[in-house]
Amino acid sequence: MLVSLADYKQPRDRAAIELLMSHYALDPMGGGEALPDKVLSGLCDALADVANAETILIFDGEKPAALATVLQGFSSFKCKPLLNIHDVIVLPAYRGQGLAQRLMSEVEKLARQRGCCKVTLEVLQGNTVAQAVYRRCGFAAYELDPELGQALFWQKEL
Repeated sequence: MLVSLADYKQPRDRAAIELLMSHYALDPMGGGEALPDKVLSGLCDALADVANAETILIFDGEKPAALATVLQGFSSFKCKPLLNIHDVIVLPAYRGQGLAQRLMSEVEKLARQRGCCKVTLEVLQGNTVAQAVYRRCGFAAYELDPELGQALFWQKEL
């Protein structure tokens, strides 16, 4: 398996990202709905315009197998950058082979190279398979004080 950072301008990497993101969106853990063609065709160009965005790809020969897209943020409490894992997908044919753990290892390596204080991610409460992988990789629910409970991820659509 070949692991590399995507070049958003390179046709092979663009096609891999589009294929993997299509599968991710259709998976129940990705929402279960196809991404519009306009989103898929514009995704790599949009990511290329985001400062400090990276996509890690894993290929099996020439076939895309997995990806993780990360976006750099900032921790005001640590006065250092952080790396947020935004998307993770391992195609069904490659699940159970340690690719998600390999992606997490590559993300951590990238975060350390950038001087980040932590790596963050969100995971659905019902996605127990992903949670188990993340726990094995050292992730845990975020809380400042156990009496106040875990942090919740909220959103407001615009």
